[in-house]
Amino acid sequence: MSRIGRMPIPLPKGVEVKVDGAHVSVKGPKGEMKRSFPVDMVISMDEGRLVVNRPSDAQHHRALHGMTRALLNNMVTGVSSGFERTLEINGVGYRADMNGTNLMLYVGYSHPVEYKPPEGISFETDARTRQVKIKGYDKELVGQVAANIRKIRPPEPYKGKGIKYIEETIRRKAGKAGKGK
Repeated sequence: MSRIGRMPIPLPKGVEVKVDGAHVSVKGPKGEMKRSFPVDMVISMDEGRLVVNRPSDAQHHRALHGMTRALLNNMVTGVSSGFERTLEINGVGYRADMNGTNLMLYVGYSHPVEYKPPEGISFETDARTRQVKIKGYDKELVGQVAANIRKIRPPEPYKGKGIKYIEETIRRKAGKAGKGK
């Protein structure tokens, strides 16, 4: 059996889960999420915990088992405590500011780049450390927004200028060799 798939998902206080066959809705203090899962997977409530079972040991059922449990766990974690991703801005004159709820990026273009957050996403900037925090209850959406912002000015390998994830290390390249004699 899948090590991930067989683990029950504990429900924190304040989280309500409704299971309607393959449709699951999770409601908590941070928000509400709904998702449809494969009909083969059996999702049930058991003593305040969510349990995912599979009908057989077929390869496609084993593949869906762990994924279904992981997606459910991300939904429960998201509506109870939320997710966060941090980006770091490197470069002389590069910075990020807030314009209401929109993120304004000054990253070497002739104009500032304005990024509007989708529903359920909020930004937080720190001018001193030049970091941008992306917060939300949907893990998938938080990661996608972080990737979209990073794509505005990806880090370059020579000076390291650009927008990168806080845990990312940039492989640096040597510049042009000096002129020989």
